[in-house]
Amino acid sequence: MEMQERILETSFGLFRQYGTRSITMDDIAQKMGASKKTLYAHFADKDELVVHAIARYLSQMDTQSNENQQQAGDAIDEMFRVMQMLDECFRYMNPIVLFDLQRFHPRAFQVFQDYKNGPLQLTIRQNLERGISEGLYRPELDVDVMTQYRVAATMLCFQPDAFPAAKYEMGKVQLLLLEHYLYGIVSEEGYKRIGEYRKTTTANK
Repeated sequence: MEMQERILETSFGLFRQYGTRSITMDDIAQKMGASKKTLYAHFADKDELVVHAIARYLSQMDTQSNENQQQAGDAIDEMFRVMQMLDECFRYMNPIVLFDLQRFHPRAFQVFQDYKNGPLQLTIRQNLERGISEGLYRPELDVDVMTQYRVAATMLCFQPDAFPAAKYEMGKVQLLLLEHYLYGIVSEEGYKRIGEYRKTTTANK
């Protein structure tokens, strides 16, 4: 299992930087300092490796999201933790990854779709409901509409027509979109709380 984890970690590191299409099993083996035989001992082919690498990454994101929920003092604190997580997750992510999955790895793309339409939606919905109950988000918000809006917004940075990789940094785009979303849903009390968290965040840097 340790070798399998090494393979998945190395593979995803290459996939996120260059996309899946341009990376071969030879590239992964060379990066690891291992043989292709070692890779094929754990994965039948590249497609299976891509499926497992994506599933592992999304599982890690879901685990981090759950920890954010549990550790956050309120809904806005949770959102600031999400901002930090997104910065770490997308800092070196090439937006071509999603395009490659959709075109060349339909099974892996379905794994991503299942995450987007399942755990990701649930996390967003729970944060909205939490923020409303805490009086930090506006009570008249339509939770269903705002959940779908936020999911769609997370996909925007993967659209090369909207945000060409040569011009825009994926992590920065995600953070700006999330910040815009947050300011649009907060109540007056929530707006004040954002200012408090910003001061704390700046002081800790």
